[in-house]
Amino acid sequence: MKNKAASVGYARNRSARPLSAIRVRPAAGNPRRGWLTAGALTIPVALGRGGILANKREGDGGTPRGSFRPMRLWWRGDRHSRPQTFLPTRMITGVDAWCEDPRDRHYNRSIRLGEGQGGDRLKRADHLYDFIVEIDHNTRPRIAGRGSAVFLHLARDNFGPTAGCVSMTKSAMLQLLRRLGPRTKIIIG
Repeated sequence: MKNKAASVGYARNRSARPLSAIRVRPAAGNPRRGWLTAGALTIPVALGRGGILANKREGDGGTPRGSFRPMRLWWRGDRHSRPQTFLPTRMITGVDAWCEDPRDRHYNRSIRLGEGQGGDRLKRADHLYDFIVEIDHNTRPRIAGRGSAVFLHLARDNFGPTAGCVSMTKSAMLQLLRRLGPRTKIIIG
């Protein structure tokens, strides 16, 4: 076992184990807002401008309906220390980006971009991507045009809608990360 501290935590505090599931539901009367329930924790979230959609398409602004798994936490190490989580982690660098072009063979995957190359860079001037939980939406199989870069990330100050992600406050994200593991189901809808 690589992380002995995590295994000791299991033995001492059963509530510190990863959750088996979290749920994201739309808020009554506003499809662009929702509630995320993780054990005893319920937090407000912003959803895609298209609400929760069963038939997600690239660029529709919808948050995909379904059951997903968190794959990895990406975080800005230049702004924050590594948060507690059971997820694999990766620090965001200036070359990290996400491919959102359905015609590209790297569609819906992380990529590295050189200086001057265009793309959805993960290192942003704002704080939305200071913490990103990559989920397995449209990964196995990857289908061109079925949506890319669907993450859990930080919300805008006004809780404005996302392009299809689920966003929350920094404090809520840090609480959630402590309970997320690779086997946690993220049920949206």
